Amino acid sequence: MPGLLRGVARTAVVAGTATAVSNRVSRRQQGRWAAQAQQSQGYQQPQGYQEAPPPPPAPTTSTADDMTNKIDQLKQLGELKAQGILSEAEFEEQKRRLLA
Repeated sequence: MPGLLRGVARTAVVAGTATAVSNRVSRRQQGRWAAQAQQSQGYQQPQGYQEAPPPPPAPTTSTADDMTNKIDQLKQLGELKAQGILSEAEFEEQKRRLLA
């Protein structure tokens, strides 16, 4: 019986050593293959992170409201000119200021 135990123990040690060596070889090969794959794909580590520019401001309804107000004011200026309250020069000056 002692010979049998010694044989089983030796087999276990040999099998355990073989498994450890096999695992180590497999890990080493996977590392090499990964390095080769990165080189063949032209992989490069990014040098730094560049932040994206901020998005442009969204158009607001105030822009549309401003345009509507300007149109209304131009209509009023036209009516004042038609009534003779504003001269041609005054009308042109007010229009220029409004559109500036």
